Amino acid sequence: MSFTWQFLDENGCAITPADSDMVPEPFSNQSDAETWIGAVYPDLLDVGVSQVNLLNDGNLVYGPMSLNAE
Repeated sequence: MSFTWQFLDENGCAITPADSDMVPEPFSNQSDAETWIGAVYPDLLDVGVSQVNLLNDGNLVYGPMSLNAE
């Protein structure tokens, strides 16, 4: 299993953050992926990511999930 985050803008369109450090290697489990997003979501908001999808081997687990607190 390989868990990855798909980054979306405010319109729900897939984007790639300009800062490549914001794109992690795939995670081996869902828990680690969720821990990572919980730690870095403010930084993702700063680079234009508004929503995310969690994927497992390319298949949607859940999302889109807003990163905004509202």
